[in-house]
Amino acid sequence: MTNQEKIWQVIYRIPAGKALSYGQVAKLADLPGYGRYVGYVLKNLPAGTKLPWFRVVNAQGRLSFPRDSIQYQTQKSRLEAEDIVFINGRFSLKKYGWLPTQAGDESR
Repeated sequence: MTNQEKIWQVIYRIPAGKALSYGQVAKLADLPGYGRYVGYVLKNLPAGTKLPWFRVVNAQGRLSFPRDSIQYQTQKSRLEAEDIVFINGRFSLKKYGWLPTQAGDESR
């Protein structure tokens, strides 16, 4: 399995209403320290992907796109549709973060 596929698999498992940081995705994909690579992989997803890319944010619970971009608005609206609440441009990863369980995380 490629590193890209490992990242895709982690992101696919993030349940609705939850999110992970780029670094958390990297760690769960057994690629600690590769948070920037996760961003690169997401930037290069094929158009129309079913992967819930919008559930990956920076470590402060902020979106990485410029605030006035269509990508920012798209990501924010998709997260809000899953009941994630933004306050001053960020949300709490403590509250909305996803921690998979060892015995299986099939919370989809």
